[in-house]
Amino acid sequence: MSRTAFRLFVTATLLLAPSVAFAHPGHSEGGSLLAGFIHPLSGIDHLLAMTAVGLFAAHLGGRALWAVPATFVAVMALGGIFGAAGVPLPFVETAIALSILVFGFVIFAGIAPPVLAAMALVGVFAVFHGHAHGTEMPVNASGLLFGTGFVTATALLHGFGITLGLAIRWFDEAPRRRAMQVCGVAIALIGVGLSIGLV
Repeated sequence: MSRTAFRLFVTATLLLAPSVAFAHPGHSEGGSLLAGFIHPLSGIDHLLAMTAVGLFAAHLGGRALWAVPATFVAVMALGGIFGAAGVPLPFVETAIALSILVFGFVIFAGIAPPVLAAMALVGVFAVFHGHAHGTEMPVNASGLLFGTGFVTATALLHGFGITLGLAIRWFDEAPRRRAMQVCGVAIALIGVGLSIGLV
C-alpha cells in the first residue's frame, strides 16, 4: 500500500471526529424503529465502541469474525431489556467510556486473545452499552421496534468495523500495523476524553 493511500485512509478515519459533539444528545427521535436505529449512531461513544468491536474481530480473524460481534449484540440486547425495565446498573457511562479506551488499546497493541476471552471482553462492556440504550428509550417507544432498530444499527457498525479491518489486512505488513495503530490511538484518545469529561 502506497504512502498516499495510507494518508487517505488516515484522513477518512479522522473524519469521524466531528461526531464527538453529538455524544448522548436528548434522543428525541420518538419511539419508532427509526429512533432505535438512529440512537447508536448519534453518540460518539456507542459509534466508536461498536466500530472498534468490528475492527477487533477483523484483527482476530477466523471464528472471531462472527463470534465476537454476535456476542456483543446478544449481550447488549439483554442489557437493553434490563435498562428498559428499570433495573439499576452502576457506573454505566464510566464503563462505556472505559470500553472505548480498552478497545482502542487492544487494537493499538495488536493483542490477540483466544476467541472465548475476546467474547468475554466485549460481552462485559456490551451489558453497559445495552443498558444505556434501554434506559434512554423514549417512554412512548415500542420496546420491540426500538430494540430491533438499535440492534440493527449495532450490527451494521460492527460490519463497518469488520470491513475496515479486513481492508487494512490487504496492506503490506508495516502500513497495516500503522493503520491499526492509528485507529487504536484515535479510539483510545476519545475514550480518555470521555472518561475525564473532555468529550
